[in-house]
Amino acid sequence: MNNAVQQPQTILVLGGSSDIGRAIVEALASPALRHVVLAGRSSDPQRPDVSPDVTITTLDFDAGDPTTHRDVVAAAVEAAGDLDVVIQAFGQLGPDAADDPEAAAELVAVNTAGAVSSGLAVAEQLRRQGHGVLVVLSSVAGVRTRGSNFVYGATKAGQDAFATGLHHALHGTGARVLTVRPGFVRTAMTEGLEEVPFTIDPGDVADAVAGGLRRGKSIVWAPGVLRGVFGVLRYAPDAVWRRLDR
Repeated sequence: MNNAVQQPQTILVLGGSSDIGRAIVEALASPALRHVVLAGRSSDPQRPDVSPDVTITTLDFDAGDPTTHRDVVAAAVEAAGDLDVVIQAFGQLGPDAADDPEAAAELVAVNTAGAVSSGLAVAEQLRRQGHGVLVVLSSVAGVRTRGSNFVYGATKAGQDAFATGLHHALHGTGARVLTVRPGFVRTAMTEGLEEVPFTIDPGDVADAVAGGLRRGKSIVWAPGVLRGVFGVLRYAPDAVWRRLDR
């Protein structure tokens, strides 16, 4: 359980190889932190730079296999005890999804269906505990989908809607959801892609998450300026939106 100054003692990362997930763990690390569980398919998870006194446990996790999600959460609880912060940090870009129905279906299975299934499994545990925060790494790509990556954007829109709805559903239980809407982030997943305005690093997202948790926010943007930018762009005429996507 979080200590008196809201520092987590246990953290679960769903997507153990995520650069952003690792950065968030490091941003939340304090003398109170005692156990981090990294759940993912990678045999070499992104181990965070935390005190050697912190126990790190690794678990197998496949976002595309919903039949295992409850078991993964249960295994994390068995290893670490109550979960103070759970970071939903997995996802795929699927650059060929627009031209391949099977690739599109796989992207939906991971980014949307996997987020819903694992999120509900986490919510079940947080309700049982009566405390804890699920941090969902959404994307500004889901705020208004672009023609150049509309399948990915649609999957993140679904994840975002689920996360914000789950936050309301958990009201009064002691548990909550923090939805994070980053822009373009320099990570292993985006390596080689052309950067866009307001490009940031994983540490910037982590700082936004840490600040949002301290302030009890339900939604944070990274960088924060994107909140205002998309407050305008989501209502821009279609012709303008398509021109911006060139």
